[in-house]
Formats: sequence, C-alpha cells, structure tokens
Amino acid sequence: MKKLVAASIAIGTIAIGAVLWARMEKARGQENLRGVEAVSVARRDIGTAVKATGVIKPMVGAQVNVGSSASGVVMHLYVRIGDRVQKGQLLAVLDSRELTARRDADAAALQLARANLNYAQTDLRRKQELNAAQIIAPSVLDVATQAYAVGEQQYNQAQANLQDATTQLGYTRIFAPIAGVVSAVSTQEGETVTAGFATPNFVTLLDLSRLEVWAYVDEMDIGRIRIGQNASFTVDTYGDHEFEGQVSAIYPEPQIRNNVVDYVTVLRFKPPSQYTLRPEMTTTVNIDLARHKGVFALPLRAVRSEGGRQYVMCRRGGAIQRIWVTTGMRDDSYWEITSGLQEGDQVVVGDAKTQ
Repeated sequence: MKKLVAASIAIGTIAIGAVLWARMEKARGQENLRGVEAVSVARRDIGTAVKATGVIKPMVGAQVNVGSSASGVVMHLYVRIGDRVQKGQLLAVLDSRELTARRDADAAALQLARANLNYAQTDLRRKQELNAAQIIAPSVLDVATQAYAVGEQQYNQAQANLQDATTQLGYTRIFAPIAGVVSAVSTQEGETVTAGFATPNFVTLLDLSRLEVWAYVDEMDIGRIRIGQNASFTVDTYGDHEFEGQVSAIYPEPQIRNNVVDYVTVLRFKPPSQYTLRPEMTTTVNIDLARHKGVFALPLRAVRSEGGRQYVMCRRGGAIQRIWVTTGMRDDSYWEITSGLQEGDQVVVGDAKTQ
C-alpha cells in the first residue's frame, strides 16, 4: 500500500514538473516573440519602373479657340464659363443687318445679270439668223456675240458675289466646332469685334475626354522608355487613386529646366468615368519596365542574406525558425518570393532568436 502511495506521489510530481516546464518554455517563447514585428506573406504586383513628374495636357484638337471671320457688334452670347456644349450648338450671334443688306443687293444684282444674259442670248440668236440670210453685216453679229459673252461673265460674277455675301452672313452665327466645356469667354454682349489679320476669339472650348499626360523623363532614363509600355499616374486631388495609361509618343526635343534635361513622354489613357481630370494638373508618373503580377512578396527588410543565400525568420508554432528562400524581382519596397514560403506565413522583420 505504501508503495502505491509512493508511486502515485512520484507520478504526480513528475506530471506537475512537466506542466511547469511546459509553461516555462511557453513563457520563454513568448518572451522571445514579445516586441517582434512580423509581416504576412501576401500576393502583390512587383515591378521596376521609371518615375517622373508631369502635367495633364489637352490632345491636339481638344482645345479650340472659337472666333468669327466677320466684324460687327455681339448681339447675343449664349454660353458662360463651365457650360457644356454639343458640336454644332449656337454660341453667339453678331449684328447681321449690314451683311444681310449686302446679301440682298447681290441677290438683286444676280437677277439683273440673269435678265441681261437672257436678252443677250435672244439677241445673238436673232442676229445669227439674220446673218445667215445675209441681211446684216458680219460686224453686227460680232457685236451681238461680244455682248452675250460679256453678259455671261457678268452673270457668273454676280453669282460669286452672292455666294460670298451669303458666306459672310453665315459668319455672324458662331457654332461650336467640337463638343466640350467652355473654359474661357473673351467677348461680351455689346462689344464690337473686328476681323482683320487675327480672328477675334469669342470662347475657348475644351474636350475633357481628350486629355493626355506629358511626363518629363530624365535623360538618364529616357533610353529605357519604349512606345507601348504600360504606365500609371496619380494626381494630387485624387491621391488615393491610380490611373492607368500607355506610352504613345516620345518627343525628340529636350525640355531644359533649371539645367536639367528632360524629354516629354506622352501617355494616353482612357477617360475615367468617376473622376474629372483637368489640364495642367500635376502628375506623378510610373512607367513600367517589367512587372510580375500577383506574386508572393515581402518587404525588403524582412529578407536577410548569408553566404550568398537569402533567408527569412519565420514564426511557426510559437517559435522563430530560419527558412531559406529564393527571391525573384524586387522594387523599391518589396522582394518577390519564388520558393520557401506559403501565403500567410508570418515573417519577422526585426531581430529575433531562432529555436
């Protein structure tokens, strides 16, 4: 009986000791992990890119200064800054009374020239019949022929004059050549405009759906830029949104600013439906040179090197273990992890002791 009691006490003592040892080991492990920063292995896009600053510019033909070839007083101006207009919409009307009177006078002159031409044609036909009967002298026929030719040219001139007057009258009505937004108004109702060597400007129209980015790429990087490369950019007003684009042109002329040589690289992009971009907005541009999408990645400071090999300190089962890994592409912040880890693995960033 005493032996059984002694055995039970010994077994209990051993069990209590094992529990206390496990708790001490757990506490020691937790002490080792306390204060250790860890990150999870996650998928992300990794790539190398050329960075540049730039501005948003209208494409060729996206910004139009609308004027008139006619002179006169502005009778009506139907738009203001910020208004949206459609192509062919009436924007302004000039005083057309003088040009209307000219048009009417030229129309009357055309009718007179037509009547004179008809008379000359009838007279020539009659003189030709009389000349055939040898009733009149040939000189009389020559005079009739000349009169018809003159009448024909006068009729053509009257036609041209009427067409010109009609065209000039049409210039008194100003229509929108493109659809867009009115970005500037240079003339007001009641002002007199004079069409001379320079066409008077009424309004400026801007098509916000036809914008592009001019990225100023440093001369050290321009050799790596190719037409067709993917790019992205941000603007200050929408700092949390990244817009996608593509390189469409590289201008040959340099832009020298503060003794720094840059080259304009043009990015074309699809107009965003939920955001409004405007000319001269400052952009931060990234032009992709190479990119791997959806790969395992870790911050640069989480990957360590030893003997030409790379490893990480991975948290597993309450302990920290050294795991050898294979890396691929890197960017300014992350390494691509091609083998050695799984998604969700916890990797230590700071100093830690291995188990």
